[in-house]
Amino acid sequence: MDSRKALPVALTIAGSDSGGGAGIQADLKTFHQWGVYGASAVTAVTAQNTLGVQEIHAVPPGIVAAQIKSVAEDLKPRAVKSGMLANAEIAATVAGAIRRHRLGAYVLDPVMVATSGDRLLERDAVAAIRDELLPLATIVTPNWPEAAILARVQVTEANLRGMAAAARALVDAGAGAALVTGGHLEGDEVVDLYWDGEVERLYRGPRIRTRHTHGTGCTLSAAIAAELARGMGMGEAVGGAVGWVREAITGAPGLGGGRGPVNHFAEVRSR
Repeated sequence: MDSRKALPVALTIAGSDSGGGAGIQADLKTFHQWGVYGASAVTAVTAQNTLGVQEIHAVPPGIVAAQIKSVAEDLKPRAVKSGMLANAEIAATVAGAIRRHRLGAYVLDPVMVATSGDRLLERDAVAAIRDELLPLATIVTPNWPEAAILARVQVTEANLRGMAAAARALVDAGAGAALVTGGHLEGDEVVDLYWDGEVERLYRGPRIRTRHTHGTGCTLSAAIAAELARGMGMGEAVGGAVGWVREAITGAPGLGGGRGPVNHFAEVRSR
């Protein structure tokens, strides 16, 4: 067998983070660590670092579509993930490209706000993500605030009951599965809640007291996409990704004066 044909390919459709901790930079580092060849379609160029986002320049939708077309027609990605989409027009363009090129194993990370608190998605784009991208998603991976917005859950406090309601609403809206991450929960334990329409799983772990969590959502969704590209089942993909991201947070290199990046060199134990 030609080894080049055996190497799985994953595509990230996301914004560029000049600080390297999130966005396509985090995704490509993650793909590499999981033994997957990474391709990218850039949706926005940001000037950012661990202290925050200073500038955002959205890429023209036609260029986003052209990037996806180039990768889809030649490299044949086995899995795709999307992150920062910036605005409604880009979100609609990505949805159209996923349908047109029949890109399966789609991980939707509905990036709305950076770890620093800076907004990364225009408000009118939420409806486009909900109506056009969510029904295409194999799995959607929001944090609690994102899940509450997308699912229209009328619960202001982060708790397991609200997370479960949001996950069910997201699956009812068309997603194949939902993983609602619980970093916003209070207490010494973090719980991520998974629902696929039949099975609910809780991934529990002790809270890691650190400010170095920049890019955790991007990294998690990229790890799931990498596992799906490698042919893993959803349960194995999610469980492996959640565990690996926790190790990446624990081993964060401590870079920058703000919310630093996680350790993308963390060992992948499930490979």
